[in-house]
Amino acid sequence: MTRPSVRVVLARHPREDDDLATALWRLQRAAYAVEAELIGDDRIPALHEGVGDLASAPLHWVLAEDDGRLLGALAWRESTEQLEVDRLVVEPAAHRRGVGRALVEAVVERADGRDVVVSTGRDNAPARRLYERAGFCERGDREVVPGLWVTDYRLTGGSRPAPGADDREGR
Repeated sequence: MTRPSVRVVLARHPREDDDLATALWRLQRAAYAVEAELIGDDRIPALHEGVGDLASAPLHWVLAEDDGRLLGALAWRESTEQLEVDRLVVEPAAHRRGVGRALVEAVVERADGRDVVVSTGRDNAPARRLYERAGFCERGDREVVPGLWVTDYRLTGGSRPAPGADDREGR
């Protein structure tokens, strides 16, 4: 597969678009199945969500598309102090092609100087590399349910690397 020409767009909320909600749910299931295999644990909460759960979540969304085809999505919550990435999902066939990086850069830009925080599976090395290359600093590990660990990251408002500073992507 050649590198897609990724276009990142702010999405309508999935509760307003049943087709979008279904497409995001399918993408999420495929992406989290890969992460479950990487970390050796399928108890990732989003892996077990239904379409209705996804559509009703109070999140903002950006989508990555190539010629109208959904390649990835990033959802977050925001406050006056920070943006909290809730999920980043990339079509498995588009992994390591710049999709995740483009989505992370888009949400960092939207943060407009606020901190951005994210958690990922402690054993998900590709995702960890993606966040570290984007300038996020590791804040520590925590056990979210017995035996399931995540690593927390933070990008402080003033510590942004230049977009595309590292053209490789972890996910």
